[in-house]
Amino acid sequence: MSEIMIAADLHVHTVSSGHAYSTVTEIIECASQKGLQAVAITDHGPSMPGGPHRYYFGNLFVLPEEEKNVHILRGVEANIIDRDGTIDLPELYLDLLDIVWAGLHLACLYPSSRSINTEALINALENPYVDGIVHPGNPDFPIYEEELVLAARERGKLLEINNSSFVTRRGSGSRCLHIAALVKRHNGLVAVNSDAHIAGDVGNSERALLLAAEAGLDSNHIINTDFERVREFLKERGKKRFRKAI
Repeated sequence: MSEIMIAADLHVHTVSSGHAYSTVTEIIECASQKGLQAVAITDHGPSMPGGPHRYYFGNLFVLPEEEKNVHILRGVEANIIDRDGTIDLPELYLDLLDIVWAGLHLACLYPSSRSINTEALINALENPYVDGIVHPGNPDFPIYEEELVLAARERGKLLEINNSSFVTRRGSGSRCLHIAALVKRHNGLVAVNSDAHIAGDVGNSERALLLAAEAGLDSNHIINTDFERVREFLKERGKKRFRKAI
């Protein structure tokens, strides 16, 4: 068992994603029971079949900032929809959110060559609202891993080690391990997340943490082992909620 634990699960889905099965209330309850300091509600952007309308993200302000001793971050797992790195939520809504992930999904973009897939991810990182890339080890979208790791580090952004990938994206293990080793080599930052689609999986990150440890990553590289570090990162990223504390 990994000795490192996550304090904040920064990638969690509710029923609003269309293919997840728990409510916000159920997710917060599970996060509280597991002793998490924070959870990010990051439903898919509207290009995902069954996903919420963009107005959903405009109304996330109704969520409390904290409940049951759990900080609640309002976010999105935006879908990259072209090689230019365009994501499926406009700036008007991105500006309201605490955390913005971007990722490649088969339902929203057909895979291309390694160079074009890599280009799409790096271009998404150019978006000032995007804080990081989810499941970059997805074998459906082969990439030049070192190019992406360097691009994320240069821009001060995150790459994710996604625990769900070991079940839902077969073949991710070796790719994720390679990316994690490159993050170690280049002193980058990752978030280790559950990508939970049901409340009981919130905070479930053991396999991803074991992989991170195998690659030599520790709490210096994994941002969400401490919520205060996440808060500082988001403040530096200019997120409105956390700028209030400056």
